[in-house]
Amino acid sequence: MPLRADTAPATADVRRFTPLQRWIHRTTAALMGICIITAACLYVPQLAELVGRRALVVTLHQWSGLALPVPVLAGLASRAFRADLGRLNRFGPHDRTWLRAALHRDKRHASRPAAKFNAGQKLYASWIAGATLVMLATGLIMWFTHLTPLLWRTSATFVHDWLALTIGIVLAGHIGMALADPESRRGMRTGRVSREWADREHPLWRQ
Repeated sequence: MPLRADTAPATADVRRFTPLQRWIHRTTAALMGICIITAACLYVPQLAELVGRRALVVTLHQWSGLALPVPVLAGLASRAFRADLGRLNRFGPHDRTWLRAALHRDKRHASRPAAKFNAGQKLYASWIAGATLVMLATGLIMWFTHLTPLLWRTSATFVHDWLALTIGIVLAGHIGMALADPESRRGMRTGRVSREWADREHPLWRQ
């Protein structure tokens, strides 16, 4: 008679994200997408002529920008989400090792140790969070023009425009890396990833 295994097989899936975490990611991505598309329609003349209805585009851009922090703030009610924020906010010796390997284009898995999130994901999360707050602050200055002096509004417009372009480039890189890793996309889509992928890409993660 075959013995009954007490542990899960090595090929079993492991849980990576909860439904609420996936909702936060999707909602934030949708709001960010609306911000970028409407910004392009406001600044690219060809798109502005094609879409028209500038007042509506401006309204969509303003309110989607104001709503960007809402999914994250709502997610603070989740213990799992708060735990992941803590993981993203902590850098350890293994993260420095990962970054050195990335800078030297060393793609060996043994050279890139990572816990639940690798150093690249941590840097991206920190940067995009800070950039979003700057965009929100400068956008409010541009929106409520009567509350600030002209110099502030001019500076805010300069920062807002150029940071928006930078965010678009960084997001394109983020999407490109996601497209190159189907298992990572499955983790965000279904909440689960294969144990083999987790052990290979995130060997320090204790599921």
